[in-house]
Amino acid sequence: MHFFFRWVLLLSFFSGLLSAAKAQAPTAPAAPATATGQVRLVLGPTSFPLNEYFTLAFQLEGAPLARYSAFPDIEGFKKSGKSSTTTTRIVGGKSSTQLTITQRYAAYKEGEYVLPAFTISVNGQQVRSGGATLKVLPQQAVATPSAPPGVGLLDQLFGKQKPQEFVEPQDNAFLAVVPDKTSVYVGEPVHVGLYFYLTPADQGLLDFYDYNRQLPRILRRLQQPAVWVEPSDEQEVLPENTTVGGKPYLRYHLYEAVYYPLTPRALEWPAVDLQMIKYKLPKKPDPTLDNRMTGLKTYISLPRTVAVKPLPPHPLRDQAVVGSYRLLESVDRSRFRTGQAFTYTLRIEGEGNLAAVNPVAPTEQAGAEIFGPEVHQEVTRANGRVGGYKTFRYRIVPRQPGVLALDSLFAVPVFDPATQNYQVLRASLKVKVLGAAQAPAISTRTTDPYYQSRLESADNQLLPLKTPDEVRRYANYLLAGLLLLAAFGWWRGNTGA
Repeated sequence: MHFFFRWVLLLSFFSGLLSAAKAQAPTAPAAPATATGQVRLVLGPTSFPLNEYFTLAFQLEGAPLARYSAFPDIEGFKKSGKSSTTTTRIVGGKSSTQLTITQRYAAYKEGEYVLPAFTISVNGQQVRSGGATLKVLPQQAVATPSAPPGVGLLDQLFGKQKPQEFVEPQDNAFLAVVPDKTSVYVGEPVHVGLYFYLTPADQGLLDFYDYNRQLPRILRRLQQPAVWVEPSDEQEVLPENTTVGGKPYLRYHLYEAVYYPLTPRALEWPAVDLQMIKYKLPKKPDPTLDNRMTGLKTYISLPRTVAVKPLPPHPLRDQAVVGSYRLLESVDRSRFRTGQAFTYTLRIEGEGNLAAVNPVAPTEQAGAEIFGPEVHQEVTRANGRVGGYKTFRYRIVPRQPGVLALDSLFAVPVFDPATQNYQVLRASLKVKVLGAAQAPAISTRTTDPYYQSRLESADNQLLPLKTPDEVRRYANYLLAGLLLLAAFGWWRGNTGA
């Protein structure tokens, strides 16, 4: 009887916890059930500590998930991974499946934030939320539970249980700063990654701790003087399979960027540290307890250095841009005449620091006038490499007929670190410029007899340019005199009355 009473209390306690958790999670009204399923939005608790996530989720019932739109961005938060949960229920012999997709958000700092109203499309259905006010509270200490919630209450009722003895198992995880080269030229790209490695067996032992607060401190230590940095697009911290020393590892991308040294000064990255949660395991596991205790462990990377060499001597060294590029060009018409402007577009594309590719200064030439350029740049980051294109759009006005060779106007000196050679990318288009088009003759003949008789006797003497201004001034004087005369007459008429 005593055993039965204890289990009834335990079940009642957990039922209360489940009811409280459900009450904290506000839900948006569910969309009506259709052939594409029934969808509803679920917002996590709107008040939470800094070291916990805020969550947005949608639940889909009655249909498989075909497609859905992205979760909204929240100012002051960073997206930190998604999870998927599938729940199957069988009631009265009928089976129903509910899919839940949850997006986690990590706050950068404490404070109050506004989640504006937003809409998510799931299987073509539009589900709207009215938004919420999010309160990020101060960070809570990392809990170190040795027993599941509610055991403390049962201990008070039935006596304290015997404490477990925990040990810290050895792990094979490590933190590393990894540049992809040991020596580069000035302006040559160096891809640098900050990675955390662990073996698949260590996944249950380690977890990230206060990551959003630690990362800015680490990135400040990775900064370099006299370097142009192209950071990679922010991405979720997800593991990927790799091999280290012939052994399988999981690698987490914490930070990636491409560094372009601007001077021959070596790139030096100091040792950086990262705290991780590491769980201790009991000597004698108890199936009724959590069987692990939370602790912290600090992992420190090795310092790394990349030597930077000056560009080889060459007459073009001071003007050359560093990278692997090619030149494309185009014009906006096929016929050219003197005095008529046309658009010439110069496009440089490839891999390298496009920000260092300055507008090309055209060579002076007597046969044309050049205006511009208008500059446009597109940068692509993928697989640790940075590339793209940069366009320069000029307006050119030919001044004399003949062949206009654009290769004499535009040239880009380049140093390719892969071949260690200098080259000059030159324009190759040549346009044939024709003379100005003849203006159509204006005939003075007319078939109107009224004007025909007067054109013959009309005075063709040129008048001074100021004649219209003088006529306008005299007309203003005359108008002012008439106004004064009218005012005087009105005054005399009123006085005589």
